[in-house]
Amino acid sequence: MFAWAESDVGENNKDSGEIVMSAMDAVKMAGSLIAGGNYDRAAQILTQMPETKSVSVETERWYLLAQIAQKNDDYDAAIKIYRKLLDEQPDLVKIRYELALCYMHEKKWYRADYHMRLAMAGNDIPDGVKRSMMYYRYVIRQNKNWNVWFNFGAAPDNNINQVAGGEECITNEWGVFCRQLPEPISAVGYNMTLGGDYEFKLSDHWRWKNDANLYANVYNKHEYDDLYFGMSSGPRYVWQNGDIWAAGIASRRLYGWDGYNWSYGGKMDFNYDLSRRWGTGLNISFTNNIYDEFADYMNGQTYSVNQRISYAFDASKYLILRGGVARENAKSDIYKNWRYTASLGFGAELPWGFHVYVEPSVSWTNYDGARWAVQDNHFTKLTEHDVTQRYTISLSNNKFDIWGFVPTITFGYTRRDSNVKNRGFDKTAVEFTMRQRF
Repeated sequence: MFAWAESDVGENNKDSGEIVMSAMDAVKMAGSLIAGGNYDRAAQILTQMPETKSVSVETERWYLLAQIAQKNDDYDAAIKIYRKLLDEQPDLVKIRYELALCYMHEKKWYRADYHMRLAMAGNDIPDGVKRSMMYYRYVIRQNKNWNVWFNFGAAPDNNINQVAGGEECITNEWGVFCRQLPEPISAVGYNMTLGGDYEFKLSDHWRWKNDANLYANVYNKHEYDDLYFGMSSGPRYVWQNGDIWAAGIASRRLYGWDGYNWSYGGKMDFNYDLSRRWGTGLNISFTNNIYDEFADYMNGQTYSVNQRISYAFDASKYLILRGGVARENAKSDIYKNWRYTASLGFGAELPWGFHVYVEPSVSWTNYDGARWAVQDNHFTKLTEHDVTQRYTISLSNNKFDIWGFVPTITFGYTRRDSNVKNRGFDKTAVEFTMRQRF
């Protein structure tokens, strides 16, 4: 018969005939029973032993219980245990790797991809396990043939119309004339994103991928409501370390529930794993833009190239560097412009179930043609140059999982500086959303 020792050191009690077993001894015995296929007996030992104050013992105990659930094909139970362990210790490579394998068995390929990528960046991984991880990444890439996403939330905004406010004065031979500029308007928006993609498998390497996405932001001041719908379709080629997708694209945007513009064109998405820590992506796109109003001035084409480089420090922390350039043509030179963007994002899975993502970004917009503007109290022609800074921080907690969604709060600050005085502004926004948990 077994009894439990107060400490981690076991001993024999000859008088009672009991074998006094330490918690660590019990965990080791359960591990041996699992290796021998005696899952029921191992589960009995692990569930009957009292909870200890040792983090390492409790981690191993729950890990073994998850292993039993996996071997019994109860992947939902295993996933719950692995998630519980990662919420407390997000840098556990082995646990994140096993969680990815469970998602693979459940055919939840996007979730498997997220956790396998982080697990691959862990330290002190045996070479054989590294090779297995690379192979599983290929399997995930081959099978990641569908995904559905749905997020919703609220976003208070203190400058929905993006203006500077104040007044504008003009001096001429008759005196000084001033006018009041539009003041910033505060509003509360309710946003929703609904989308999905699906791939038809043509061969081991070729797919035909289709996606569609609906985004809506509805404010209590409806003249600022924004609705966007986009879709794309085309062939995708997959190989062991990367994939490439060429697609035709089309979109429709409504602003204030009135038609704003149509766009159609094509794009190419390229992704490649440089190593188990480094990854890169490239997006090239072209669209032809047709506006419902002011078509004689704004109709034209947009060409863009965007690069992404990601780096995982370990199994819980990662960095994303983005950069891009876009050329927007229009019938009028004052709407033609070059735009350059750069951002650096840092994300981390933290203890107690928290996840944080911080991203500062900056963009430069240089217009081709000069426009009339007020400068130093006089009308003059200026070629506009803008610099826009944006800072965001998002925080979520996995412990508040509600039907697969977790509450996320995002704080954002945007500032645009312009050589055209009334084109600059600053704004803050707080967005509360329910996002799918990965």
